[in-house]
Amino acid sequence: MNPGDRKDFFALVANVYGFYRQEMSEFAGSVWWEAMAPFDIKAVRAAFTRHAMNPDSGQFLPKPADVMRMLQGGTADQAATAWAKVDRALRIVGPWQDVAFDDALIHRCVAELGGWAWLGQQTEKEWPFIARRFETLYRGYRMRNELPDYPNVLIGLANAHNAREGRGRVPPLLIGDAAGAANVAALGCTTPLLTVTQAGTALRAALGIGWEAARAIPSGNPRNQ
Repeated sequence: MNPGDRKDFFALVANVYGFYRQEMSEFAGSVWWEAMAPFDIKAVRAAFTRHAMNPDSGQFLPKPADVMRMLQGGTADQAATAWAKVDRALRIVGPWQDVAFDDALIHRCVAELGGWAWLGQQTEKEWPFIARRFETLYRGYRMRNELPDYPNVLIGLANAHNAREGRGRVPPLLIGDAAGAANVAALGCTTPLLTVTQAGTALRAALGIGWEAARAIPSGNPRNQ
Protein backbone atom coordinates (compact mmCIF):
# COMPACT_ATOMS: atom_id res chain seq x y z
CA MET A 1 0.00 0.00 0.00
CA ASN A 2 1.00 3.63 -0.32
CA PRO A 3 0.19 6.62 1.92
CA GLY A 4 -2.83 7.38 -0.25
CA ASP A 5 -4.41 4.09 0.89
CA ARG A 6 -4.32 4.97 4.60
CA LYS A 7 -7.85 6.38 4.75
CA ASP A 8 -9.40 3.41 2.97
CA PHE A 9 -7.30 0.97 4.98
CA PHE A 10 -8.28 2.37 8.38
CA ALA A 11 -11.91 2.44 7.29
CA LEU A 12 -11.57 -1.22 6.33
CA VAL A 13 -10.03 -2.20 9.69
CA ALA A 14 -12.66 -0.17 11.56
CA ASN A 15 -15.38 -2.05 9.70
CA VAL A 16 -13.75 -5.36 10.59
CA TYR A 17 -13.67 -4.37 14.27
CA GLY A 18 -17.29 -3.29 14.01
CA PHE A 19 -18.22 -6.64 12.46
CA TYR A 20 -16.75 -8.33 15.55
CA ARG A 21 -18.26 -5.71 17.88
CA GLN A 22 -14.87 -4.55 19.08
CA GLU A 23 -13.36 -1.10 19.43
CA MET A 24 -10.03 -0.33 17.75
CA SER A 25 -7.39 1.58 19.72
CA GLU A 26 -4.91 3.98 18.16
CA PHE A 27 -2.09 1.56 18.99
CA ALA A 28 -3.89 -1.33 17.30
CA GLY A 29 -4.41 0.81 14.22
CA SER A 30 -0.70 1.67 14.01
CA VAL A 31 0.25 -2.01 14.34
CA TRP A 32 -2.21 -2.97 11.61
CA TRP A 33 -0.80 -0.34 9.26
CA GLU A 34 2.83 -1.39 9.84
CA ALA A 35 1.96 -5.06 9.33
CA MET A 36 -0.18 -4.62 6.22
CA ALA A 37 1.69 -1.77 4.50
CA PRO A 38 3.75 -4.13 2.25
CA PHE A 39 0.58 -5.62 0.73
CA ASP A 40 -1.94 -4.37 -1.82
CA ILE A 41 -5.13 -3.11 -0.15
CA LYS A 42 -7.30 -5.33 -2.38
CA ALA A 43 -5.34 -8.38 -1.20
CA VAL A 44 -5.73 -7.29 2.43
CA ARG A 45 -9.48 -6.85 2.01
CA ALA A 46 -9.74 -10.31 0.46
CA ALA A 47 -7.70 -11.80 3.33
CA PHE A 48 -10.06 -10.27 5.91
CA THR A 49 -12.97 -11.81 4.04
CA ARG A 50 -11.32 -15.24 3.94
CA HIS A 51 -10.66 -15.04 7.67
CA ALA A 52 -14.27 -14.18 8.42
CA MET A 53 -15.39 -17.20 6.37
CA ASN A 54 -12.91 -19.59 8.00
CA PRO A 55 -14.97 -22.16 9.97
CA ASP A 56 -12.14 -22.73 12.46
CA SER A 57 -11.20 -19.18 13.41
CA GLY A 58 -13.62 -16.86 11.62
CA GLN A 59 -15.68 -16.25 14.77
CA PHE A 60 -12.75 -14.39 16.38
CA LEU A 61 -11.38 -10.93 15.64
CA PRO A 62 -8.27 -11.44 13.50
CA LYS A 63 -4.83 -10.30 14.56
CA PRO A 64 -2.24 -9.03 12.06
CA ALA A 65 -0.49 -12.43 12.16
CA ASP A 66 -3.74 -14.14 11.12
CA VAL A 67 -4.12 -11.92 8.06
CA MET A 68 -0.42 -12.21 7.15
CA ARG A 69 -0.85 -15.99 7.26
CA MET A 70 -3.74 -15.62 4.82
CA LEU A 71 -1.61 -13.45 2.56
CA GLN A 72 1.69 -15.32 2.72
CA GLY A 73 1.10 -18.68 4.34
CA GLY A 74 2.89 -19.74 7.51
CA THR A 75 6.65 -19.55 7.89
CA ALA A 76 6.91 -23.31 7.30
CA ASP A 77 5.15 -22.90 3.94
CA GLN A 78 7.37 -19.95 3.01
CA ALA A 79 10.54 -21.85 3.94
CA ALA A 80 9.46 -24.92 1.96
CA THR A 81 8.67 -22.74 -1.08
CA ALA A 82 12.04 -20.98 -0.83
CA TRP A 83 13.93 -24.27 -0.58
CA ALA A 84 12.01 -25.69 -3.54
CA LYS A 85 13.19 -22.70 -5.58
CA VAL A 86 16.81 -23.26 -4.49
CA ASP A 87 16.62 -26.99 -5.21
CA ARG A 88 15.11 -26.50 -8.67
CA ALA A 89 17.54 -23.73 -9.59
CA LEU A 90 20.55 -25.81 -8.62
CA ARG A 91 19.33 -28.79 -10.62
CA ILE A 92 18.66 -26.63 -13.71
CA VAL A 93 21.50 -24.09 -13.54
CA GLY A 94 24.11 -26.08 -11.63
CA PRO A 95 26.76 -24.71 -9.26
CA TRP A 96 29.06 -23.20 -11.90
CA GLN A 97 27.36 -19.89 -12.65
CA ASP A 98 26.65 -17.05 -10.24
CA VAL A 99 22.96 -16.61 -9.40
CA ALA A 100 20.73 -13.96 -7.88
CA PHE A 101 17.33 -14.94 -6.51
CA ASP A 102 14.27 -12.71 -6.16
CA ASP A 103 14.28 -13.40 -2.39
CA ALA A 104 17.09 -11.83 -0.34
CA LEU A 105 16.61 -14.31 2.51
CA ILE A 106 17.55 -17.14 0.16
CA HIS A 107 20.91 -15.44 -0.36
CA ARG A 108 21.46 -15.13 3.39
CA CYS A 109 20.49 -18.71 4.20
CA VAL A 110 22.53 -20.22 1.37
CA ALA A 111 25.53 -18.13 2.46
CA GLU A 112 25.16 -19.39 6.03
CA LEU A 113 25.02 -22.97 4.81
CA GLY A 114 28.31 -22.57 2.94
CA GLY A 115 27.51 -20.81 -0.33
CA TRP A 116 26.18 -21.69 -3.77
CA ALA A 117 29.33 -23.44 -4.96
CA TRP A 118 29.47 -25.48 -1.74
CA LEU A 119 25.81 -26.37 -2.04
CA GLY A 120 26.32 -27.70 -5.55
CA GLN A 121 28.99 -30.14 -4.39
CA GLN A 122 26.83 -31.89 -1.77
CA THR A 123 25.50 -35.39 -2.35
CA GLU A 124 21.90 -36.55 -2.62
CA LYS A 125 22.40 -38.40 0.67
CA GLU A 126 23.13 -35.11 2.43
CA TRP A 127 20.34 -33.20 0.67
CA PRO A 128 17.47 -33.84 3.17
CA PHE A 129 19.63 -32.63 6.08
CA ILE A 130 20.69 -29.52 4.17
CA ALA A 131 17.05 -28.83 3.30
CA ARG A 132 16.08 -28.95 6.97
CA ARG A 133 18.94 -26.64 7.93
CA PHE A 134 17.94 -24.16 5.24
CA GLU A 135 14.28 -24.21 6.23
CA THR A 136 15.15 -23.76 9.93
CA LEU A 137 17.29 -20.71 9.11
CA TYR A 138 14.67 -19.27 6.77
CA ARG A 139 11.81 -19.74 9.23
CA GLY A 140 13.81 -18.12 12.00
CA TYR A 141 14.38 -14.96 9.99
CA ARG A 142 10.75 -14.88 8.85
CA MET A 143 9.40 -15.33 12.38
CA ARG A 144 11.59 -12.47 13.59
CA ASN A 145 10.64 -10.41 10.53
CA GLU A 146 14.36 -9.87 10.07
CA LEU A 147 16.38 -9.26 6.92
CA PRO A 148 20.09 -9.20 7.85
CA ASP A 149 22.94 -8.37 5.49
CA TYR A 150 23.16 -10.78 2.57
CA PRO A 151 25.54 -11.30 -0.37
CA ASN A 152 24.40 -9.50 -3.49
CA VAL A 153 25.19 -12.54 -5.63
CA LEU A 154 25.69 -16.23 -4.83
CA ILE A 155 29.08 -17.09 -6.32
CA GLY A 156 29.38 -20.19 -8.47
CA LEU A 157 32.42 -22.40 -9.04
CA ALA A 158 33.40 -20.71 -12.32
CA ASN A 159 33.60 -17.18 -10.97
CA ALA A 160 35.24 -18.37 -7.75
CA HIS A 161 37.98 -19.84 -9.97
CA ASN A 162 38.11 -16.69 -12.12
CA ALA A 163 38.55 -14.52 -9.04
CA ARG A 164 41.52 -16.61 -7.88
CA GLU A 165 43.05 -16.33 -11.36
CA GLY A 166 42.43 -12.59 -11.56
CA ARG A 167 39.99 -12.96 -14.45
CA GLY A 168 36.76 -11.07 -15.05
CA ARG A 169 33.45 -12.30 -13.68
CA VAL A 170 30.45 -13.43 -15.69
CA PRO A 171 27.16 -11.66 -14.79
CA PRO A 172 24.79 -13.73 -12.63
CA LEU A 173 21.69 -15.55 -13.78
CA LEU A 174 18.49 -14.09 -12.32
CA ILE A 175 16.30 -16.70 -10.64
CA GLY A 176 12.55 -16.12 -10.32
CA ASP A 177 11.16 -12.68 -11.04
CA ALA A 178 13.92 -10.95 -13.01
CA ALA A 179 13.19 -7.44 -11.72
CA GLY A 180 12.99 -8.69 -8.13
CA ALA A 181 16.24 -10.63 -8.46
CA ALA A 182 17.99 -7.60 -9.96
CA ASN A 183 16.78 -5.51 -7.03
CA VAL A 184 18.05 -8.10 -4.54
CA ALA A 185 21.45 -8.04 -6.24
CA ALA A 186 21.55 -4.24 -6.26
CA LEU A 187 20.82 -3.97 -2.52
CA GLY A 188 23.05 -6.81 -1.30
CA CYS A 189 26.53 -6.65 0.21
CA THR A 190 29.63 -6.88 -1.96
CA THR A 191 31.90 -7.64 0.99
CA PRO A 192 32.10 -10.92 2.96
CA LEU A 193 29.46 -11.31 5.68
CA LEU A 194 32.23 -12.27 8.09
CA THR A 195 35.62 -10.56 7.90
CA VAL A 196 38.76 -11.78 9.69
CA THR A 197 41.51 -9.21 10.26
CA GLN A 198 44.95 -9.59 11.83
CA ALA A 199 45.21 -7.51 15.01
CA GLY A 200 47.09 -4.23 14.53
CA THR A 201 50.35 -3.22 16.22
CA ALA A 202 48.65 -1.26 19.01
CA LEU A 203 46.36 -4.12 19.98
CA ARG A 204 49.18 -6.66 19.90
CA ALA A 205 51.26 -4.40 22.13
CA ALA A 206 48.35 -4.02 24.56
CA LEU A 207 47.97 -7.81 24.67
CA GLY A 208 51.71 -8.34 24.98
CA ILE A 209 51.93 -10.23 21.69
CA GLY A 210 54.96 -9.60 19.50
CA TRP A 211 55.41 -10.21 15.78
CA GLU A 212 57.08 -13.57 16.28
CA ALA A 213 54.29 -14.79 18.56
CA ALA A 214 51.64 -13.54 16.14
CA ARG A 215 53.25 -15.45 13.26
CA ALA A 216 53.34 -18.57 15.40
CA ILE A 217 49.57 -18.54 15.93
CA PRO A 218 48.01 -21.12 13.58
CA SER A 219 45.22 -20.02 11.26
CA GLY A 220 42.09 -21.83 10.21
CA ASN A 221 40.15 -24.53 12.02
CA PRO A 222 42.36 -26.39 14.53
CA ARG A 223 40.49 -29.58 13.61
CA ASN A 224 41.96 -29.31 10.12
CA GLN A 225 45.57 -28.85 11.29
